[in-house]
Amino acid sequence: DVFIICGIGGSYLGAKAVIDALSPHFGKKGPEILFAGHHMGGKYLEELLNYIKTPKSDGTPKSVYVNVISKSGSTLETALSFRMIREVLDNLYGEGATNRIVCTTSKEGGVLNGLIDEKGYKKFIIPNNVGGRFSVLTPVGLIPIAVAGIDIKTLFYGAVSAFNKYEKDASDILEYAAVRRTLHEKGITVDVFSCFEPELQSFGGWIQQLMGESEGKEGKGIFPAVASFSTDLHSLGQFIQQGTRCLMETFLIVEKQISLIKVNSLEGDHDNLNYLSGKSFHDINTKARIGTTEAHKDGDVPIINLSLSSLNAEVIGELIYF
Repeated sequence: DVFIICGIGGSYLGAKAVIDALSPHFGKKGPEILFAGHHMGGKYLEELLNYIKTPKSDGTPKSVYVNVISKSGSTLETALSFRMIREVLDNLYGEGATNRIVCTTSKEGGVLNGLIDEKGYKKFIIPNNVGGRFSVLTPVGLIPIAVAGIDIKTLFYGAVSAFNKYEKDASDILEYAAVRRTLHEKGITVDVFSCFEPELQSFGGWIQQLMGESEGKEGKGIFPAVASFSTDLHSLGQFIQQGTRCLMETFLIVEKQISLIKVNSLEGDHDNLNYLSGKSFHDINTKARIGTTEAHKDGDVPIINLSLSSLNAEVIGELIYF
């Protein structure tokens, strides 16, 4: 019924990005995916623990599993949350809790390996040569993504396809890096990663962590910000268009229509929106994106477009590798 991902930073952001991009918003099949260990908020954790302890409507207990993800096992936020969740599972299932706890950690050493040896928890290994922020295509990300019902073979195929492509011709990657470097040398200190599809909002959070931890060193780097349009047009949009000229903008664009919903014509046209009758929300959203891009260009904001052909596991795999 419930699968808890317990981790922080790269231990959960990559999985969350893929799950949010490829899962339905409502009526999801399979276990409910919940997150813990990514902050110190006591109220959130208390509510989570109460939720998993509360029986289902038919009076039977929820079936709960947890995947704790940490190389060292000692990251405070994750370790504290895991301790509390583990205690609840022990109380709910007794010895059966052992089969409901999955640890993704380093091959040797660390707190979790001690627990694994003592309790017999299932273990998956994080490769030693892969940092947390790069680990979405290791067991760190693949286990939660698979549990969420996403085809990880297709996801991996997309990443492998991108690898093969850029091994032969890396010009797209090099051009993107060169443009960012050139703009930084001209005084650009912020890169706003923007999208017009809410499914990609969590992807922006993963990119933010990836770029922030990779580039923010030795007093250098471009600050990664995230904007989700059209929502943020009514807040950050004003600053991007007319605020301090210190930023560039990278748009994540989905070219293929991912929704069939259209605007209907209503008798009376009381809201004066019949002029949009027959238009799909994808078309309207695309017009909004194009208009936003032009407005930001007019405001002297350098724009980079990263286009996705569609929104599926293969394409997301390609984007991860890029």
